[in-house]
Amino acid sequence: MPDSVSAAAAQRPPVVRAVGGTVQGRWESEIAVFRGIPFARPPVGALRLAPPEPAPPWEGTRWADAFGESPPQSRALGLVAGPDNLATGSGDWLTVNVWTPDPGGSGMPVLVWVHGGVYLVGTSDGTTYDGTELARRGTVVVTFNHRVGAEGYAQFEGAVPNRALLDQVAALRWVRENIAAFGGEPDLVTVFGESAGAGAIAALLAMDRAAGLFRRAVTQSVPGPFYGAGLAADIGSEVAAELGVAPTLADVAAATPGALRDAADKVVGAMARYEPRWGRAARARMPFAPVVDGDVLPCTPWEALRAGRGAGVELLCGHTRDETRLFTVLAGRVGRVTAQEAAATLEWFAPDAAGRAAYRAGPAGGDPTALGDLVLSDWLFRMPSLHLAEAHTEGGGTAYTYELTWEAPGLGGAAGACHGLDVPLVLGALRSEFAALLLGDEPPPAAAALSARMGEAWTAFAATGDPGWAPYRAPDRLTRVFDATPHTAPYPEEASRLIWAGHEFAALEPAPAPAPGPEHRRTAGRP
Repeated sequence: MPDSVSAAAAQRPPVVRAVGGTVQGRWESEIAVFRGIPFARPPVGALRLAPPEPAPPWEGTRWADAFGESPPQSRALGLVAGPDNLATGSGDWLTVNVWTPDPGGSGMPVLVWVHGGVYLVGTSDGTTYDGTELARRGTVVVTFNHRVGAEGYAQFEGAVPNRALLDQVAALRWVRENIAAFGGEPDLVTVFGESAGAGAIAALLAMDRAAGLFRRAVTQSVPGPFYGAGLAADIGSEVAAELGVAPTLADVAAATPGALRDAADKVVGAMARYEPRWGRAARARMPFAPVVDGDVLPCTPWEALRAGRGAGVELLCGHTRDETRLFTVLAGRVGRVTAQEAAATLEWFAPDAAGRAAYRAGPAGGDPTALGDLVLSDWLFRMPSLHLAEAHTEGGGTAYTYELTWEAPGLGGAAGACHGLDVPLVLGALRSEFAALLLGDEPPPAAAALSARMGEAWTAFAATGDPGWAPYRAPDRLTRVFDATPHTAPYPEEASRLIWAGHEFAALEPAPAPAPGPEHRRTAGRP
């Protein structure tokens, strides 16, 4: 606990006067924690599928000792378990949580976490995104809920697009207006997030509405898929059809949140049949992503950064080495992927014929499981992340890159340096349920050591704009490699970089499937 927090003060619950009213949290492990503070009105009733509106002020002192309600969570991919409380909830989904080592202090850098979850699930509830360890490093940590799935991303006639992104903007405005009361510096805000959270942050970098709300950004495994308005509207129409209504704001908003979630889940379950219409979006089983609508999100992040948008925002951007191997392991597919299935994955996701040939000629070419994982990892996370850093550099910004190569000891070591492994390592939440999956019930000392190094780098970046290694620039392309002994080297995935060098991650629109070969007719299903 900082010296400025007296022993007597530590015996009293922490109380902060925010813009909306006074909140009382609690001390936990010498960190003041405030949970469930509303940053917007519940987006239900007349506000259903509408942009977020500021939360009303309150009288007296509000207890802030419990997480807010989670927004509707997809059940389609088996990522969420436990009871469904939508029927009994109030819809008060839009809340923030704050960890601060000194609520009476000032000037501390602020880290605002944006969770992932395939744009379908995600909540700040629980221990996975606990901010305690980063707060111990002298930062104020903020997490928050935002609408996901159809509530946040589905496009319907008359409904504002990208409601999830607008929720995030509203949360960042709350931080801007309130964080000084918790000891944070409003001009030292860094947004950081992983997977769908990283994709959302990439979108925020391209959005006028988010300008000035953060000084730095960290994107961990940026997903490549962004959707054009035509594709988003087509998917929204199918969701509405599952509800049995027209794809309009009035008709869809009349359905309960649970019914809308379930309708979207039916579309997810039937994505294979939409492959001829929706192409890679359907093949990847991703019904939702940020929509390039021309207003909320004017263009893709890669276009925006290359044009100099957000050049004044320092960017830390990276990925894991074996991104999609976790999905292969959890699906029980390691060693069971056929040559035909790997060929289909190449046809769908490699950038072109030359790229397919290069993948086949590479080290993974003789192992169908490794080949499929490599191609999908590059299309979905690794190359979008690299290209974001390159676009930012081309646009006059400063970008730092990293790759996590340390292998997860959980799951028998089969997942390697997989997607999501950086989450517990960066946050220091090594005993969360998600961490236990990847690290085991008892995290090894090597995990704690690497977590300390990554946490140090992230907090240094938040405070100074320098994570401790050189920026990414051609021709050296220096990158921090996080392994048991972290080091800096030229970007490690040079073969993949060359394959994708000329590719543009454009917004996806309705498109026919690739020219079918025999393998396509035999291997409908997940990539």
